[in-house]
Amino acid sequence: MPTIPQEQSHPSRPEPHQARQIAESFGVDAERYDRARPRYPDALVDRIVAASPGPDVLDVGCGTGIEARQFQSAGCKVLGVDPDVRMAEFARRSGVEVEVATFEDWDPAGRVFDAVVAGQAWHWVNPVAGATKAAQVLRPGGLLAVFAHVFEPPSRVADAFAAVYRQVVPDAPFNVQSTRNGVDLYQTMFAKFADGIREVGAFGEPEQWRFDWEQSYTRDEWLDLLPTTGGLTQLPPDKLTQVLEEVGATIDKMGGGFTMPYTTLAVTAARTRAA
Repeated sequence: MPTIPQEQSHPSRPEPHQARQIAESFGVDAERYDRARPRYPDALVDRIVAASPGPDVLDVGCGTGIEARQFQSAGCKVLGVDPDVRMAEFARRSGVEVEVATFEDWDPAGRVFDAVVAGQAWHWVNPVAGATKAAQVLRPGGLLAVFAHVFEPPSRVADAFAAVYRQVVPDAPFNVQSTRNGVDLYQTMFAKFADGIREVGAFGEPEQWRFDWEQSYTRDEWLDLLPTTGGLTQLPPDKLTQVLEEVGATIDKMGGGFTMPYTTLAVTAARTRAA
């Protein structure tokens, strides 16, 4: 299995897990989030289940329960943890048991699990504190698996979004660029996740998994997804409308839709001892 090279972090840069307003803003439209956000590759879910010693899964930052329901369909018993009561309420309505808390502050009350997973959420968790908590609640041999999609729309769509976003949100906390390969950005982030896991000293060497796939979007489907992304969840309605109009106009010029290549990256590590 390929492993992730160690990479030095840059402490002068703001860390995503410190941006709590953004981290806890996704519940503004939980129904849209659940409808528009992509599911995870079945191959990823199956591989995590196969690598875990049992069916008990803790889903960190479970949101509306997208990946939790996928693990349930694979035969797992899932408990979700999420800081947003709105997301938790939606997940409960969909059949997922959820407790409301940040993972760092969540009380496991003596419970242990065969896998701790986090889909599109680990960057909102302190990487060392999160890995320490995961080691505490995993059974021996249990698997920590954190994963996320790399969104890479066609360059014309990405350029239009970046240009209008810089125009309407010039003081945004995160820089939006369309010129750098998204996989490269995520590799850097996932290297930090791996470093956090190594620092705890309770896991084997982290591995990286990669799954490549595609999804087709109509104009309306893509504009439905965009407001669920972190840079847009807090935009005032007028600015959000401006972003969507500009991006929508670009997609119209492309024929009204596009096929987007996705890469789903994962970092996994097996627990070798308690933290």
